[in-house]
Amino acid sequence: MAGMARVVFVFLDGFGLGPAHPGNPIYAHRMLEPVIGAPLAAGLSVSAPDLLAKGIDGCLGLPGLPQSATGQVALFTGINAAMLLGYHLPAYPCPVLRAELGRSNLFLEALRAGKTATFANAYRPQYPEMVRAGLVQDSVTTVACRAARLPLRGLEDGAYSEAVFWDITGKSARQAGMDLEEISPEAAGAVVGALSRRYDLVVFESFLPDLIGHARHAGQAAEFGELATRFLASLAEDLAGEATLVLTSDHGNMEDLSTVSHTRNPVPLLARGPEARRFAAAESIVDVTPAILSALAA
Repeated sequence: MAGMARVVFVFLDGFGLGPAHPGNPIYAHRMLEPVIGAPLAAGLSVSAPDLLAKGIDGCLGLPGLPQSATGQVALFTGINAAMLLGYHLPAYPCPVLRAELGRSNLFLEALRAGKTATFANAYRPQYPEMVRAGLVQDSVTTVACRAARLPLRGLEDGAYSEAVFWDITGKSARQAGMDLEEISPEAAGAVVGALSRRYDLVVFESFLPDLIGHARHAGQAAEFGELATRFLASLAEDLAGEATLVLTSDHGNMEDLSTVSHTRNPVPLLARGPEARRFAAAESIVDVTPAILSALAA
C-alpha cells in the first residue's frame, strides 16, 4: 500500500531551456505551458506553494557537451558522474557507473526508506534476448531497476493498464511492426496516474525529444510538443494534488534544432503538487534524486 507522500517522476531525455524565440520549438509550440502557466524558455521562474518551475544545470562542472550516461547517472543517483569519470560519457553507463548505480540509485533508496517504487515503461517481449545477444544495452534507468530488483514491465502487462511505451503513445512500436495499438496521450497519462495510486514512486522515461533533436526534425518536434503537453496535462489533472509531479531532463537538445548535438543549456525542473517546495533549492541535476527522496519522506 502506498504511503502518504507520493511522487511521479517524468524524465524527458534531451529537453533543455533555450532562448525565447521562434527557432526554439519548445518555446514556439508552448510545450507544457498549460501545466506550469509559463513558457519553457531561458529564465524560467515560477514559484507558488504547490508549483515550482526553474532551470537547473546539466553540465556538471565540466567543459564540453553534457552526455546521457553521465547525466542520467547524476540525475538518478545524486552523484556527479562526470566529475567521477573526469569526462562526459554518452549513451550507456560504463562499468564504473554501473557499479555506482548498484550501490545507490533513486529506486534503491526509495525501497530502503520503506517506500514502494515502479518503472512505468513497457519493454518489448524480445528485450531480454536482445540484451543477451548484444543487440541492445541496458540504459541507466534499466540498470537502476535491475539493481533495485524491480521487475521490468513488459508489453504483455498491457500498454493501457500497467505500462506505457517510451514514446508515450506506442506509435513507434506500430511503425516497427509490433502488434501494439496506439493510444492517446491522455490515456497514457491515466495509466501512469493509476500506477501512482499503487506505488509511492513512479518513474516514466521518454527519450523521444533526444532523438528528435539529433535528427533536427522540426515537424516531429511540433508533434512531440502537442503529445507531451496533453500527456502531462492529463497526468497532472489525474494526480489532482494528491501526488507531486516532477519533470526534468539530463541535458539540452531538442530546444536547438540548428545542431545535431546536445547543448549546454539549462534543463527545466518542474514540481507540481504538495511537496513542490522540496525542489526549491535544487540548482543542478545532481539535486533531483535527493529532493525526490525528501518529498517521499514527508
